[in-house]
Amino acid sequence: MFDIVVEDLTEEQIAQEAAEYEVLTQSVRRLIDATIRTELRGGAISEAAAVIDEVTEKLVAEQMPGPYGVRFTTNGAIRAWGNAASGLRNPIAAPLELITEEDGLVWAEVELGAAYEGPPTLVHGGISALLMDQALGRAAEVAGAAGLTGTLEVRYERAVRLGAVRVEAKLDRTEGVKSYAVGTISDDEGVCVKATGVFIMPKWAREARADVEQVREARAAAAGYSDPSSPKPHDQ
Repeated sequence: MFDIVVEDLTEEQIAQEAAEYEVLTQSVRRLIDATIRTELRGGAISEAAAVIDEVTEKLVAEQMPGPYGVRFTTNGAIRAWGNAASGLRNPIAAPLELITEEDGLVWAEVELGAAYEGPPTLVHGGISALLMDQALGRAAEVAGAAGLTGTLEVRYERAVRLGAVRVEAKLDRTEGVKSYAVGTISDDEGVCVKATGVFIMPKWAREARADVEQVREARAAAAGYSDPSSPKPHDQ
């Protein structure tokens, strides 16, 4: 159910790849906003569509066979760049760059524009739920209690206006394979949305995580050291 991709990439290589693709993502994100708000008419629209189609054909000439998935590196880095809420390579995702504090608080400040509208000038309720799901899940993950969403309860205190909002989440407690997290979405007037989530680590995910650890250990042993966190021979 879960295809594991483990890559031998350095932090520098990942950073270079991120920089390259983030430029493209930002461009397409601008295109989405422009598509919604443009007031061009007639032939100009057809001309623009033809140019976009030409660029799209260039991109699909070389592409992976399926979705991006979740990719691991042997040094422990995880890339979920196709994620619908925060994927670096996903232009439909809000640019949700979650930051983790030492006390386990996860937060982000994000600008929600025309692409996320529901009622006029307001954020679609499903987008609020999406952001909460992502933040709550991340809070559980950084606390060492990662899992898949079992239950997400969202309470809309008041409408969320398009524009700048702050998303916050924190792990509340764990019970076996279940993790409970709480969070909010706020604007400059206070809390708009409150949410709680239950995240469950299923058996196949636990097995997948164990497989990743085995791959890391095997590659570490092949490199001449037994613990990926211990100094490599050339560092000693």
